Amino acid sequence: MDFEKLFEQNKEPSLHGRYITLDLITPILNKFNTNNAVQIIGKSVKGEPIYCYTLGKGKTKILLWSQMHGNEGTTTKALFDFFNLVHSDSELATNFLETFTFCCIPMLNPDGAKLHTRENANEVDLNRDSQNLTQPETKILRATFDSFKPYFCYNLHDQRTIYGVGNTNKSATVSFLAPAFNEAREINESRLKAINLIAGMNTVLQKYIPGQVGRFDDTFNINCIGDTFQSLGVPTVLFEAGHYPNDYLREETRKYIFIALISSFSILYENDIVVNEIGDYLNISQNKVSFYDLLYKNIKINYDSIEIITNFAAQYKEELIEGKICLNAYFIQIGNLENYFGHFEYDGHGANYADAFENYPNIDQKADFILDKNIKFVNGSIQI
Repeated sequence: MDFEKLFEQNKEPSLHGRYITLDLITPILNKFNTNNAVQIIGKSVKGEPIYCYTLGKGKTKILLWSQMHGNEGTTTKALFDFFNLVHSDSELATNFLETFTFCCIPMLNPDGAKLHTRENANEVDLNRDSQNLTQPETKILRATFDSFKPYFCYNLHDQRTIYGVGNTNKSATVSFLAPAFNEAREINESRLKAINLIAGMNTVLQKYIPGQVGRFDDTFNINCIGDTFQSLGVPTVLFEAGHYPNDYLREETRKYIFIALISSFSILYENDIVVNEIGDYLNISQNKVSFYDLLYKNIKINYDSIEIITNFAAQYKEELIEGKICLNAYFIQIGNLENYFGHFEYDGHGANYADAFENYPNIDQKADFILDKNIKFVNGSIQI
C-alpha cells in the first residue's frame, strides 16, 4: 500500500498549521453530516459544541478522540485526512466502513483550542480528570465510552519538541504507548492487544521515518484517561505527534499520524496482528528529554567579570497573537549541555556574545543577540 500517495490524495486542505479551532472544523463536519452522522454530544465549559462523528457499520468499534489538550491539533488534522479517505469510494474505504464503526470526537476541548492552551476554560488538564470527572468535557468522553462500548480506544495527542528517541540524535516524530492498567504495569489481554497493534504500526512507520518512533513512559496514573480505559479492559493506544526536522507546523508529522492510523486499521481489517509482540514493542526506544529547539555552543560570555566559553539553549513558545500562533524563542538553559541536541545548532568557536540587555543570555529572555559584533540572531535564528 502506498501510504504517502493515500495521504496526498486525502489531505484536508482547509486545515494547516498549529492553530486548529472549532471554527475551522465545523464547516467540514457540516459537509460530512449525512444521515445525522455528526451529532453534538455535549457542550464545553463556555458552551461550545462538542461533536461526535460516527462512520461505518462494522462490528469492530473504535473510539477516537483528539484535542483533549487544546493546543494539540496535529492529530485532528490527520483525523480529517482519514475522514476524506473514507469518503473516497475506494475499495479501502469500503472495507473499512464494512468492518469498523468509528466513533470520532475530533475536538474534545474547543475552549482550549481557541485559547491555544493545554487546559480547558477552567484551567483543568482534562487528561488528569478521568476519575473525578469534574469537567463537562471529561464527563462527555466518559459517557461516550460507556454508551459506545468500544473494542479499541485511540487517544490522540501532540508532544513537545524536547523528546528524542532513546540516546540517539533523532527526534521522536511519532510516539506510542499502551498505557498500564495497574501500578505494577503488568500486561494483561487488553494491554497486549494494544501492544501488538503498536508493534504493527511501528513496522510500517520504520519504512518512512526510520529511528524516529518512540515509546512513551508507561508509569501508571489512574487519573489519566488512557490508563483508566485500559484498566476497564479496553485496549487503548496513545498516539503522540512529535517533531520532524524543520516541521514546526507539524505538516510532515501529520502525514505520519495518518499513516499510523491507516496502517492500524489495515492490520485490524486483515487480522494481521501477531499474537505476542511484546519484544518488538519494548524494542521501540523510550522517549527521552534530549532536545532543545536552538542550541548554541562554544560562545564567549562575560560572567561576573570573568570571560568563559559556554553553551546555551533556547526554546520556542507558541504564543497566540491576534489570532495567529507565533513561535517566539526564549533562552531556557545555560552551561553544560552535554548529551543534548538542538533542532538547530550553531558553534560559535569562541565568538563574543552581546545583547541589548546585560550581555548575558538570561533565562526567559528573548533570544535576540549578536556574536562578534556582526553575526546577528533574531528570535533565535541567524540573520543573513
